[in-house]
Amino acid sequence: MQSDTLRLTTAQAIVRFLTNQYVARDGREQRFFAGCFGIFGHGNVSGMGQALQQYPELRYYQTRNEQAMVHTAAAFAKHSNRLRTLVCTTSIGPGATNMITGAATATVNRLPVLLIPGDIFARRNVAPVLQQLESEHSQDISVNDCFKPVSRYWDRIYRPDQLILALPEAMRVLTSPADTGAVTLALPQDVGTEAYDFPAELFAKRVWTIPRARPDLSALQRAASWIRQAKRPMIIAGGGVHYSEAEEALDRFADVSGIPVGETMAGKGSLRYDHPLCLGAVGATGTLAANRIAKEADLIIGVGTRYSDFTTSSKTQFQHPDVRFININVAEFDAHKHNATPLIGDARVTLEELGDLLDAYSVADDYLAEAQALHQEWEAEVDRIYAVRNQPLPSQGELIGAVNDLGDRDAVMVCAAGSLPGDLHKLWRTRHPKQYHLEYGYSCMGYEIAGGLGVKMADPDREVYVMVGDGSYLMLSSEIVTSIQEGRKLTIVLMDNHGYKSIGSLSRSLGQSGFGTRFAFPGEITLPSDEAGEQLEYLPVDLAANARSLGAEVIECAAYDDFVAALAQAKRNTRTTVIYVQNDRYIGVPGYESWWDVPVAEVSESDSVNAAREEWEELRAKERFFL
Repeated sequence: MQSDTLRLTTAQAIVRFLTNQYVARDGREQRFFAGCFGIFGHGNVSGMGQALQQYPELRYYQTRNEQAMVHTAAAFAKHSNRLRTLVCTTSIGPGATNMITGAATATVNRLPVLLIPGDIFARRNVAPVLQQLESEHSQDISVNDCFKPVSRYWDRIYRPDQLILALPEAMRVLTSPADTGAVTLALPQDVGTEAYDFPAELFAKRVWTIPRARPDLSALQRAASWIRQAKRPMIIAGGGVHYSEAEEALDRFADVSGIPVGETMAGKGSLRYDHPLCLGAVGATGTLAANRIAKEADLIIGVGTRYSDFTTSSKTQFQHPDVRFININVAEFDAHKHNATPLIGDARVTLEELGDLLDAYSVADDYLAEAQALHQEWEAEVDRIYAVRNQPLPSQGELIGAVNDLGDRDAVMVCAAGSLPGDLHKLWRTRHPKQYHLEYGYSCMGYEIAGGLGVKMADPDREVYVMVGDGSYLMLSSEIVTSIQEGRKLTIVLMDNHGYKSIGSLSRSLGQSGFGTRFAFPGEITLPSDEAGEQLEYLPVDLAANARSLGAEVIECAAYDDFVAALAQAKRNTRTTVIYVQNDRYIGVPGYESWWDVPVAEVSESDSVNAAREEWEELRAKERFFL
């Protein structure tokens, strides 16, 4: 072996390379990969498995479910502002394809994760191997091709020397503020074990500088002019505020300009909840304060948002006839949405430079007073919901209030799918930028516990609350075991309402009486328009016993007071704790002048469906194009 080469297997070269990748922003440098999750099988045990055993510098973490480990990695990356992430490796076949949902979740949310699924033999002579998908039209295909549409970068490594080009390309995408997402390197199982004389410089420490791109000056000047002309401007803060660490810049910008701020799911916490210009959630899951201001706003300043249909209430939220948009975003694709003036750049520096151009600009006194009054009105509404004591079962809103008021006030709250995200988006009072961790770009059921583990791994000194419904819990509770194995305590609030509460409510709004959404034995529907009057025999599932069997401490609650006591006990516990509580299936938080477009059947024999269709057509007519 020559002094300028290292003879390594392909898998060993991957691990050696990953351990020496660093990122830097604002002079702060840190290692990019904090470890590797893996479930081993014949596709990766002798490749990546052997390499991880040989090089413990890249910490190996055992996990229970391939989808879950990708969720954990994505949550870790999100909580780390995309400056760190984890690697995930699996065998070929079902182990690999189990990661596809996680890959989609990461890419939709623009979160960096590196996936290394095992693949079929590159040399092909023993094909078809166990778990191989055959095609009569091509030998150059495997199930890993399914990762292509949900990956920001995809490659299959047929030869060891291809790594010399593939690995830097993977890092380019993973560390790009605009292009990041899931990166997939499919590794045929024979190639993973093959040796090659790699150039030693490939494994030298490399620091990837995360840039703070600045927008075009003429676009900044045009944006400043639009703001000065506006009578009712509004800021919509998205996830880009957090990823660029722009919270203080946004706070200053709002204080000086008087422009009120609404928050997307990913952007919640951009301002503290008690900031007088924080109007809270905007859109289909928005507050009365944010939605009323948004309805009449003549200028929307989007900061790091991709304008999902929940944020825009399916394009019905912004009703001012002459509304215009300024979009601050590192991604050109998002910056141009809604025919906006695009400010393509880092959120923090763009807000700072835009503020400098505006100098002493401020909105009119009456508009400022209106926004501040709506903020106070909304806080009173949150107090009202927190104070509800529903009988015989507590409502979701009052349980959220208990966790927010009586739980650890510096904790992180993690959630993902169902009705909880909508209620949390409205009701959760964020006291620091990282307190609200929602996966709602993909709204992936099962993310919650795995995501909570990722947050705890990224921020081990902070308490983590995971709020999850029975539906999501049953889909993916396995990482309770991993949290216990790794000593990463979670407090999991498991809310049982015998089914899919969110879709049950949506189904009823569509005139379909909650069909197929209860965890009950099949029975005759006696009230087609109102499932609440049905006599049903629910399934004999003991979720508390299930959690206990996975190794968690479990506290079962029969009433609200029990729940309060359980929160106090969970604080004292040192191991993952599940607080099990049944909650009312039908009591929800109001919609506050918002709408979400879910089409209703155009023809039906059901009067309730026909009535819902008529209402849908009326609201559908309010959807707009912004040209």
